[in-house]
Amino acid sequence: MKRTIFFSILVLLIAVFMFVDEMAFAGTVEDVLPKASISASSSAGSAFVFDADSGRVFYSKNADAKRAMASTTKIATAITVIDNCQDLDAEVKIDKRAVGIEGTSIYLREGEVLTVRELLYGLMLRSGNDAAVALAIYTAGSVDEFATLMNKTAEKAGAENTNFANPHGLDNENHYTTARDLAKITAYALNNEDFAQIVSTKNIKIPSKEEGYRFLSNKNRLLSSLEGCIGVKTGYTSKAGRCLVSAAERDGLRVVCVVLNCGPMFEESAAMINAVYQKYKSYEILEPYKFVADIPLGNGETPTVQVYSKKGLTLPLTEEEYSKITTEYDLPEILSAPVKSGQVVGEVKVYYDKHLIFSEKIYTIDEVDSKLLKDKVKDILDKWEVLS
Repeated sequence: MKRTIFFSILVLLIAVFMFVDEMAFAGTVEDVLPKASISASSSAGSAFVFDADSGRVFYSKNADAKRAMASTTKIATAITVIDNCQDLDAEVKIDKRAVGIEGTSIYLREGEVLTVRELLYGLMLRSGNDAAVALAIYTAGSVDEFATLMNKTAEKAGAENTNFANPHGLDNENHYTTARDLAKITAYALNNEDFAQIVSTKNIKIPSKEEGYRFLSNKNRLLSSLEGCIGVKTGYTSKAGRCLVSAAERDGLRVVCVVLNCGPMFEESAAMINAVYQKYKSYEILEPYKFVADIPLGNGETPTVQVYSKKGLTLPLTEEEYSKITTEYDLPEILSAPVKSGQVVGEVKVYYDKHLIFSEKIYTIDEVDSKLLKDKVKDILDKWEVLS
């Protein structure tokens, strides 16, 4: 009796240790890969540089400290407007509440008409605080209601230590973010084609009630000086200091850089982004919706069935890190018909130095019926039962 209990406990402990050991290998990319590093740094109060797609962090300094962020706020403003407006070419009649707003302006006049898109250009290229208020009122009815929408956008993007009180970024004790959160919001926004188009535009003209046109030049000078720069926003108030969110894309690697309260914001951001590209390269480890194999099919109306994985995996890695990546496929040698389309039949796993960093199920592409009479009869009965 005692021996039986002893062996039962032993088997249980072995199973637990095997489970814990397997769990130790599974984790996020950031958990498993070596801590990334670059040859540049920042004098900013807070700074954060990461890969917008995988989330791999290249540089972090006081990244979770809550800070004022000035007009980099307008990244959240723009994507909140885009997410909540069905037609960016809809006309907006400027409300008197949007006229004469403190700080930077595109000099809107009460009653003039611009489209949502034109106001977004005024918001992101010239940092118009009046454009921010006009868009907020149009989208949500008031600045306060729009701030609520902004906070929902931040939550959707994965921000955890952010609160928006206004759409323009003027100083407010209840208006703050972190370098990490702002990077996440930016990465989320850049996935939107309209947003990406607007923030990468260097110059444009939009209507003006009094002068015919407003000629807008983007304040982000990295668009002209940094290879692959795709945006996104400058900012300044006396409380926040000089702030910049910048992004670049080269050979499939999209880097977002945030510096808050940074004197040489353009120079340091460019140096950190360039340092990332000097060391890291984007590697497509697993192509999304990749055809994996033909699996032999027993008793099927076709001899094989094709299978595939849905999710892909692309990572920024050094050459040495890439050499330690391995991929394993767990697939049956043969399947029995019938099989349904989308049926799970296996799994693909990606390891870094034997540590699991990614797994994805493998599915059948097509539905294949059995050629056996009993299976055909069963299928007819099942369909008849559903119909009845």
